[in-house]
Amino acid sequence: MKISCQPEHARLLFLAIALVWSVAGHASNIEGVVTDRLGAVISNATVELVADGESLNSTRTDAQGKYHLTFTKSGRVHLHIQAPTFAAENTGGFYVGGGNETITCNVFLRPENVSQKVVVTATGVPVSQAQVGAPVDVLAPSDYLNDLDILEALSSVLGLQVTQTGQRGGATSVFIRGGNSNANKVLLDGVPVNDIGGVVDFGDLEANGLENVEVLRGPNSVLYGSDALAGVVSLTTRRGTTPLPQLEYSVEAGNFGTRRQEGILSGAWRRFDYLADAERFDSANSVPNSQFHNGTFAGNLGWSLSAANRARLTLRRIATALGLPGALDLYGLPDDGAQQDHDTFLSATWENQATPNWHNVLRYGASRLVRHFEKLAAMGSRIDGSLFGLPVTIHGANGFSTSGQAFLSTTDCCPSTSVATAQRDFVYAQTDYQLKRYVNFLLAYRYEAERGESRSNSPQFASNERADRRNSSFIVETHGDVRNRTFYAVGGSLENNAVFGLEATPRVSLAFYPLQSGSGVFRTTKLNFNFGKGIKEPSIFDEDNSLFRLLEQQPDGSRLIQKFGIRPIGAERSRSYDLGVEQSFASRVQWDVSLFHNQFTNEIEFVTSNALPGLGVPAAVATATGFGATLNSADFRAQGAETKIVYRISDSIAARAGYTYLDASVERSFSSDALSPAFNPLFPRIPIGALGPLVGARPFRRAPHSGFLALTYAHSRFSGLFQGTFVSRRDDSTFLLFSDLNFGNTLLLPNRNLDRAYQKLDLSAAFGLTNYLTCYIAMENLLSQHYDAAFGFPSLPFAVRSGLKITLGGESWHRK
Repeated sequence: MKISCQPEHARLLFLAIALVWSVAGHASNIEGVVTDRLGAVISNATVELVADGESLNSTRTDAQGKYHLTFTKSGRVHLHIQAPTFAAENTGGFYVGGGNETITCNVFLRPENVSQKVVVTATGVPVSQAQVGAPVDVLAPSDYLNDLDILEALSSVLGLQVTQTGQRGGATSVFIRGGNSNANKVLLDGVPVNDIGGVVDFGDLEANGLENVEVLRGPNSVLYGSDALAGVVSLTTRRGTTPLPQLEYSVEAGNFGTRRQEGILSGAWRRFDYLADAERFDSANSVPNSQFHNGTFAGNLGWSLSAANRARLTLRRIATALGLPGALDLYGLPDDGAQQDHDTFLSATWENQATPNWHNVLRYGASRLVRHFEKLAAMGSRIDGSLFGLPVTIHGANGFSTSGQAFLSTTDCCPSTSVATAQRDFVYAQTDYQLKRYVNFLLAYRYEAERGESRSNSPQFASNERADRRNSSFIVETHGDVRNRTFYAVGGSLENNAVFGLEATPRVSLAFYPLQSGSGVFRTTKLNFNFGKGIKEPSIFDEDNSLFRLLEQQPDGSRLIQKFGIRPIGAERSRSYDLGVEQSFASRVQWDVSLFHNQFTNEIEFVTSNALPGLGVPAAVATATGFGATLNSADFRAQGAETKIVYRISDSIAARAGYTYLDASVERSFSSDALSPAFNPLFPRIPIGALGPLVGARPFRRAPHSGFLALTYAHSRFSGLFQGTFVSRRDDSTFLLFSDLNFGNTLLLPNRNLDRAYQKLDLSAAFGLTNYLTCYIAMENLLSQHYDAAFGFPSLPFAVRSGLKITLGGESWHRK
């Protein structure tokens, strides 16, 4: 057939050619490599491009594990990957702009019935958990089902001990492998939650809006700078994923006047994903003057500027109010204290994938912490011009007991207020490059400005302390593998702190697989080794009350500083080693065993002026300090063993159980307790550390034996979580030094094993009545055990909450 190119026909032919050229010229390319969790390529894996539940395109990986897909439209898509003997994987959603762009998406698959996740805290970039030698745990929302706060979930992490002072909202500390509670770097979307000096109150951190919780057990000041002395806890905000906006509303109630409401709006539209989560929680708790209110807002906005550039803004605002009844078991009546916190955390991040191997990050972060204490009225029985509690009998788990009335305050104590503020702004720049497939390099720089103030108008303890610091860090790190069998991470950083100057920290992590078998009982054996050092900066109090700072304020202080070479207070330091074995059995069971040794040195403590000469401080200098000063004069060690077993019972049921043995001991201290311990005349032969542990004793509130059990179930419309926490007796103090009616020490008890052991069992369940309506229940302390996580502060007895959640839009419209 002959075709005549007449003008009209030519016009149509030109339009057709232009259309074909336009489609071909604007097709987006999606490519990457599919590997197993150890980095070995997977050939012949099926890769599907999916949008709104519909498969748009598919292909198979080649012999090098590579795949290539094209997409001629624009919109949000995700990949579905599956291969024989591996669990199917869905990537997170991403936007394809429809232009001449190439999107790189590398995916790793895990074996069926094996739990492996992507982790970041160990290397600074996302890697498979199987390629990391460091001890890292990741908690998903199913691990804190219906939990109000994250502290309950952290109790199910190996090596962690969680201590809440009192009931809901009470000050909560986390100890990682025996380290102090202020020795952990806590990050929210990359922004430090820590106060200046490292303190974090986990009692204010609700679980709403969180996607996962990652915990690194061990120092990592290389990547995270000051305060990562014992470990790192990283919290990640949830993202919107559904093309159709999703609205969730929850309302619940429980005993002790508990009420909670939460509203969530989330979704993903074209280049944007968004989430807004607002929650309000109120409870009266079970003891007087312990009412708690928490209002938390979490926001997350992501923007895919192009295939290579992404921006993300996250915000969390926390407002809490808490009554402070004090140590009821020690005083017999509630105090009249109150506390309010207002905390804000902001993160703005830009990511650039310059090439498939070259990745860059630029982040600005800000935190604003405000804590307000007040005591409005004097409480207690007036005796000889002082206020005392009611007559009580104090029982220790060590078999010792005593009776009496404890000193509360002087009659002129109230009203009094104190305010503490901390502000942090920082910029973090990172570039990382993958050289071939076996070596990855990371360079980073961090600059931060810290400002803080602490004021009190208390008649006995009036103060006004300030800090203004400029700190910086330079970071170098490399990680990779050798033949998919040996994995390494080596790094170092140089921290320049405004208080203690320059400090260098190294870190080495190794993982080796002597056995990689796909069949039989013994499937995979992994050996781990880690070594690292950490540092921590002093708090505002520690800096302002240091020997150097106190002398600066004296008329003749400069001469004394120069004459005797007095230096500013230094960084607290840690040195950590650990060895571990991970053994998988018959595809469903994994057993982990670890040994660890942590040495904490240069710890800051307050040393009285009469004890300073014992440290070589000249008498003239000691006298000039007044009562004393803070010094880097304490050391302690914490070593032990951890074991954990994970059993994937079925596709719906999984069990986890763990046990930690901790041998911690104070090796050096020049505090007043260590040099001149107190004695109770009822037990005249037993020295007592009234305000701190004695040399040779265990640090306070760290149990030698602890464990957990967690059982999760998820099938169809029903999900459930059963969790048990088991904690042995711990060393502690009543802290009632010179506090009986005669201002003596009869209300002190021996420190050893003072805190009672306890077992806390919790149960949560949720059932989807329809696609739009879910009912749920959460029960804590099922046995209603009376225990004090911190001595003298009763913990919450049996508590139950129940509620309904309504879900509109999102994926609920597509479910059958």
